Amino acid sequence: MGGKSGIVRSLSVAVVACAALTGVNAWAKGVKIGVLNDQSGVYADFGGKGSIEAAKMAIKDFGGSVLGEKIELVSADHQNKPDIATTIARRWYDEEGVDMITDLTTSSVALAVQQLTAREKKIDIVVGAASSAITGSACTPYGFHWAYDTHALAVSTGGALVKTGGDTWFFLTVDYAFGHALEKDTTTVVKAAGGKVLGHVLAPLNTSDFSSFLLQAQSSKAKIIGLANAGADTVNSIKQASEFGIVAGGQRLAALLMTLAEVHGLGLQAAQGLVLTESYYWDLNDRTRAFGERFYKRTGRMPNMVQAGVYSATLQYLKAVKAAGTKDADAVAKKLKEMPVNDAFTANGHVQANGRMVSDLYLFQVKKPSESKRDWDYYKLLATVPGDKALPKRRRQRMPADEVIGNLSAGRANIARDEVLRAGLALRAAHQPSISRRSTSSA
Repeated sequence: MGGKSGIVRSLSVAVVACAALTGVNAWAKGVKIGVLNDQSGVYADFGGKGSIEAAKMAIKDFGGSVLGEKIELVSADHQNKPDIATTIARRWYDEEGVDMITDLTTSSVALAVQQLTAREKKIDIVVGAASSAITGSACTPYGFHWAYDTHALAVSTGGALVKTGGDTWFFLTVDYAFGHALEKDTTTVVKAAGGKVLGHVLAPLNTSDFSSFLLQAQSSKAKIIGLANAGADTVNSIKQASEFGIVAGGQRLAALLMTLAEVHGLGLQAAQGLVLTESYYWDLNDRTRAFGERFYKRTGRMPNMVQAGVYSATLQYLKAVKAAGTKDADAVAKKLKEMPVNDAFTANGHVQANGRMVSDLYLFQVKKPSESKRDWDYYKLLATVPGDKALPKRRRQRMPADEVIGNLSAGRANIARDEVLRAGLALRAAHQPSISRRSTSSA
């Protein structure tokens, strides 16, 4: 009996081992990409399901396979919560064989997932989050940042407004890493240009009532009220500012991060005259128009810079895997930093050693309703800001993964102030039993 039991146990162990090995080999054969973003909250239109469609377009345009195997796509809603995001990311990496995660709207989420990704030796390409810390103080060898960041927005929008007389500022800032970084970077630009910052007020993410914050901004008498927020928060800020007669009273609003999606939601009547920055606009040239029209046929909407950026990031990752001849993270990261970026999003983009993809940005003014000739014809181009000016090389180009993780676990990671604790808690939460979450798969 004992001999037979031993044989059964040995066979069982062998079967489990073979099953595990088969699963790992199955993952190793193909490439799996994850789009992790806000699909139901304040940033749902900012990236959301549009980013998923953009990634699908990139996979299709690439041919649907790489290294002789099918490319898979998974997606999930992180609900703007770092703990949920890192739990999903860990499951994707450890159980589902995901090789790269992209979009990552919300800076607190992006910073937390980037640290986890470094530990797992995978690739992340942030598109929807803005904090300049992503490729600055919190950079990793496997982390990349596409489309824009807070420094670029500050240089383009903030710099332009100071030059046209907007030399006193008051900030209405969303109270987490992104808002803090955007206010900080814009303050630096404003002061360097000879302007003054008269004060600021912090507002919770996804608040519905901005009245008390706007009254403080109005009473400051600043020429410019800088909205250091995004998505539905920006739309609601602008709508309520109109109700208080802030613009009619002579003050100007600076939408420091606003995209085509939010202008569409606000409408030209309310948004006309706003000055903003994007790194992509569908009606810039023949290349951007062709992509925009294809995206429109799939979604009924024109893409903003985040959605077009996810297309570019996904396509460039696949090109790097092909060029490397492997999906090994070190080899792919090396190729990402060597290869030029030429696609529907940008021409002649390049990636710095810190993972920052550099491309031109564009300063726009929102058209008057009478100036718009068709749906989604919303922008007038004021200036092109060269990528090397908006996104200069940073002194700290690279941080070894073990140093990043060591700093984080010791509570010393150089992540924007109050996000240190949240990122650390999120990483620890990723080791705990799974929580309820949604995930979808598509070809």
